[in-house]
Parts: sequence; C-alpha cells; structure tokens
Amino acid sequence: MHPPFSPTATLVVPPNTASRYASTDDLPDTYTTLWPAEAMSRRAPRAARSTVPALSTVIVPSMSTASVMRLTAQLRPRRIITVCGAGGRPPNGIKRLQRARPAMGIPEKIKAIQDEMARTQINKATEHHLGLLKAKIAKLRREQDDRQAKKSGAKSDGFDVRRAGDATVVFIGLPSVGKSTLLNRLTGARSAVGAFQFTTLTVVPGMMDYKGARIQILDLPGIIKGASSGKGLGKRILSVARSADLVLLVLDVFQPYHEDVLVGELGNMGIRLDQSPPDVAIERTHTGGISIAQQKPLTRTTERFVRDLLRLYGYTSARVVIREDVSAEQLVDKLTGNKTYAKSITVVNKIDLVDDEFVESLRPRMRPGFMLVSADSDLNIGALREEIYRRLEFIRVYMRPKGGQTDYDEPLIMRRGSTIGSVCDKLHRSMRRDFRYALVWGSSVKFGGQRVGIGHVLGDEDVLTIVKAR
Repeated sequence: MHPPFSPTATLVVPPNTASRYASTDDLPDTYTTLWPAEAMSRRAPRAARSTVPALSTVIVPSMSTASVMRLTAQLRPRRIITVCGAGGRPPNGIKRLQRARPAMGIPEKIKAIQDEMARTQINKATEHHLGLLKAKIAKLRREQDDRQAKKSGAKSDGFDVRRAGDATVVFIGLPSVGKSTLLNRLTGARSAVGAFQFTTLTVVPGMMDYKGARIQILDLPGIIKGASSGKGLGKRILSVARSADLVLLVLDVFQPYHEDVLVGELGNMGIRLDQSPPDVAIERTHTGGISIAQQKPLTRTTERFVRDLLRLYGYTSARVVIREDVSAEQLVDKLTGNKTYAKSITVVNKIDLVDDEFVESLRPRMRPGFMLVSADSDLNIGALREEIYRRLEFIRVYMRPKGGQTDYDEPLIMRRGSTIGSVCDKLHRSMRRDFRYALVWGSSVKFGGQRVGIGHVLGDEDVLTIVKAR
C-alpha cells in the first residue's frame, strides 16, 4: 500500500535518458515507474510494487542525492515518476529524499482550488459546491496574510498617514487619470502634475474646507491591474483605503471600463464598497450542534450551506441568528472578519475633451451616481464638493457652556450616528472619564433641555451641554 501524497507540478525525464527505459502499465495511476529494458521480466511488476517509493520527483540513476533534493525543493513536482537502476533498485538516498519532500503550500492550494472552480459548470446543482470552494480560498488567503504579518512583525505594509480633519477621503485610480490635478482643485494643495505616468510616488494630503467641515483628501499613487497581489506597491496603496471614510474612484473619460478593475482590486484587499456588514450574529457554543434562526427567509443561499460553511471554519456547535437575506459571499465575509466597508463615488475626469453625445454613451456602462468633472477646466468641481459632503453624512452640533450662550457660529462637525461619547472623545481625551451627564435641545430628544447619558445619539443641529463630574 503506497502512502498518500499531495503533488503540485511536473518534472519530465530528459529524452536521451527516457529512451533507454520501458514502463509498466499495471501499477496504480498515481505512479509511473520507468525500468531498465533488460530488467523487464515477469517478476518486474511484483518487484515494482515493493520497491517504488512514494516520491514526487523524477530520479535518474546518474543524479546524486544532493541534486535530487535540490530539484525537489525548487520544482515541487506533480507526478511521481521513479527511474530505477539495474535490478529494479532505486538510487541511493531515496529514504532521505522522502523525508525532505516539501508539502503543498498555500499558493499551490489556492491555485488547485481555482483550477477546480474553472472546470466546474455554473448551475443550480453546483452553487453549493462553488460556494464552499470560494470559502476555502478566502480562508487560505487569510492564513497567508496572517503568516506574512507574523514574518514582518509590527511593520506596516501601508503608507504612514496621520488622520486629520472631520473625515478622510482617498483617490483610487490608474496612472494619468488626473488625480493630482483634482486634488489641487478641491483643496488648493500643490501635488505634482505631469503628462506622464506615475507622477505621484507617495501619498499627498490636502484639506478641503466646506460648510464648516474640514475634510482630509489623500492623493495616492496610481495602481495597476493585479495591485491587490502586490504588483506596483499595490498593497501599500490600497491598504490606505481601509481607514478611509469615502473612496473616490477616479476614471479617465476614455477608459470607463477600468471601474470594474478598481472595484475588483479593492474587493480582493477586503474593502467592500457601498455595502453594509451582514446582519448576522454567530455565537460559538460547547454543545447542541449548529442551530440557525432565520428572521427573514434565505433566497440567495441555503441553510445547508450555512452549516457546511460553519464546519469549514471550525464551528461544531454554534447559535446563528440571520436577520436579513444574506448571500454566500456575505457569510464568508462575516466569518473571515477582516473586511472593511466604505462608501464610494465614481468620478469621470477630463470630460472637457469629449462632446455631449460621447458622455451620454457612457451612462449605460457606469454604476449609478457617477460624477462627470474636468479638473483641468474646473467643470463641476463645486458639485463634487457638495456630493462629497453629502455622502459623508455630517451633522452639526452646537455647543452651549453650562449657564452660557450657544455658539452658533462654529458648530462641531460630527458623523451621522455619533453619540455624546464621540463628542467627548473629539473634544478632549479626558472628557469621557470626567463625564457626568448632558443636556440636549433639538430633534433627538422629546423636550428641550432633556438630561441624557453618554450613549445618546445626536441629531443634526442639536444643542449640547456637557456637565462634568466634580
């Protein structure tokens, strides 16, 4: 009985060597044994079954053990082909080579699963199987990222950018789409511009003041296809978008199809645009198996898939509450837990170079809500500022000192859904610790001057008084 193995590539015997050997056909498909022609006899198959080792390389008698081990480490061959010497005996050092044979790595496992997905037809019968294969790939990629993070230690893969202002917006686009010119128009910064690719080689920050809000805008270097896998410093660039409040996908008017490339590269980095985290609660338990409670019926996946997916990620007993109709991809995102969610605006630049008929032809090919601008000619820049402000969902909070007058001239800019605790954190790091209670006038309370706690959610144009402990 031959031991199991997991091969990944192929090494072929040189023709001048293979021509002197004949092969047996009665061995398992896993093995192909080449024998000296003079050794082929009635006893050869039986001898082969007892002497062929479980290797994953091609060995010729003239090779030394060191050469064979070097080939095995470099090529990680797929098919087991053993070339034996005279009398049907394998070369010296075979047992040592068996112990040194490398196992299949994570990139090879991902490639094998991707090949299986490419061979599988897409229909109702294979949806379950394809969904599990995608989940396996996501799990392997997370393991790969964790290993790389451990190797690099505390060193960060992204650019070191200090957050400032009330929100952060990043520009993502291919080279020479006008990102630097657009940054200069919006913020008055002096990012270098030029009629050649990769003018910007690092992060260039700018600050846009609009309606009392200070919005930090980051001009990133251009990315290329395959950036999420590390091409052209792509991982360093895309990782900046993880902490952004809004992502601007900047496109050239003559290349609108690059929008799918940008969305795909961000998705591969775990950044989901214009999506919300799935409303699913998963609690690991010690006994009872996997119980699933559906508050809404599942139409895009099945309960069987949810159970198999949880088992794939090591859950043997768990309580699952599904509050919305989630897809298989959303469940995988929930289990991997390394996804970020951001809003986006698609900006088509250089529209001053085309006519109205060309612009109308773009609409069916673009996602809804895209903006048409020209940074060089200053077209629709004001509308873009207003759209950025609207998508960031700011609220204005007017502060009133205890026993004093409300300051309506300089409101405190916060994000929608912010609590009084968020205001304390923004004002001073010690204010949350010294907080006693707050008084609120506005749409978020039932009556003016209502006393609330630190977890109260504020509304737009609320008046707030914070009372600290003595």
